[in-house]
Amino acid sequence: MRSRFIGLGLFAPLLLAAATSGKPAREWTDATTGHRIVRVDDRPGNYGLYFNYNPFTPDGRRMVYLTPEGIRVANVGSWTTRLVLKEKVDRLLFVGNRAPIAYYTTNPTGGTENEGPSVVWSVDLDTGKRRRIADLPGGRIEAINADDSLLAGHYELEPPPPAIAAQGKRDPKTGSPGYSGTGPDGRPLSFAEAKAQWMDARLAAGVPMEIFSIDIRTGQRRSITRSKDWLNHVQFSPTDPTLLMYCHEGPWQQVDRIWTIRTDGSAKTKVHQRSFQGEIAGHEYWAPDGRTIWYDLIQPQGGRWLAGHDVVSGARRWYALRPDQGSYHFSSSPDGRTFSGDGGNDGKYISLFHPRPDDSPRARTTLDGDRLIATGTLDTERLADLSKHDYTLEPNQHFTPDGKWLVYRSNIEGKPAIYAVEVAEGK
Repeated sequence: MRSRFIGLGLFAPLLLAAATSGKPAREWTDATTGHRIVRVDDRPGNYGLYFNYNPFTPDGRRMVYLTPEGIRVANVGSWTTRLVLKEKVDRLLFVGNRAPIAYYTTNPTGGTENEGPSVVWSVDLDTGKRRRIADLPGGRIEAINADDSLLAGHYELEPPPPAIAAQGKRDPKTGSPGYSGTGPDGRPLSFAEAKAQWMDARLAAGVPMEIFSIDIRTGQRRSITRSKDWLNHVQFSPTDPTLLMYCHEGPWQQVDRIWTIRTDGSAKTKVHQRSFQGEIAGHEYWAPDGRTIWYDLIQPQGGRWLAGHDVVSGARRWYALRPDQGSYHFSSSPDGRTFSGDGGNDGKYISLFHPRPDDSPRARTTLDGDRLIATGTLDTERLADLSKHDYTLEPNQHFTPDGKWLVYRSNIEGKPAIYAVEVAEGK
């Protein structure tokens, strides 16, 4: 392990001054990895976006996040921040793809319902001008399309049973959902066990749902598909404005999870076909090219892959994951050349994964003209040590649009905070 001050360069005076004053440094070099880390914000109640929601303006210079006082932006690179909208925001959603406009919802009842009534708004990050887009009776907006013309989300057409609805409510201080329950022996369940118990019950309830779109200009709402399956994780392709991905939510071993559909309800397609009993796939996301879907695939007897599917050509590429490369979420760099992971109990780090495709002549052989799954492995580069992180808080890492930083959320210092780690090792 490296000494705390080796390789600090210009940051050594900052760290030494902080040690003298007794105040924690705002930036430092990770003693384990040698990479520069900046604490962007540790205000109580700070909240960064989920890993597949875009927090960056189209020019890549600003990142939005939420605090109890309202929406803030951080300047990418300098990481200075400012308040751009002082308002009681229920959910900060994402930033548009064409203009520096953030989308968010407010709760007209003032409560913390997970899928309750809300009002959808936008705010211009340059001017601060707000616009009311639509009123929702319930559900959640989850995506904006490539040309910023449509929003999409999901909605429960009937309320779930009260015992199910009572779970998953967000902590107003952390924004994270909470789950509780007791086992057959009457003892309290852990967070993970209680969540699994709730997901089983929610799937079995068969609550009727729909995926819908909203025209951003007119507020007009249209139904895309309906089902008694649990629908969730609606995501637009970053490049195709009429192509959506969504999931059949629930315990992964019980569902065919990943699907695509057109905004007119046509071309509903299953992305991954299970081959083994107990095989699970999930935490799917679009690559920046807007045609490749990546997801975490775990097969029986220890086989784990970062699996990719090109929805245009049908080609598949699976990268084998070692136990110490497993992560709660993966993401792709803006140029598509590397991946990131936020770690897990076998490797608690923010990491880069460098692909090594197996493109040998032997690997490219097909049988009777059938397309085979191309494979490869990943080389690991550790960026930030999360050994003290409690994974009940998801890091939800994001590459900045210039590819120079990974932004994540962690409780390594005893409370939730937003951090940025520099991808290039500090000199």
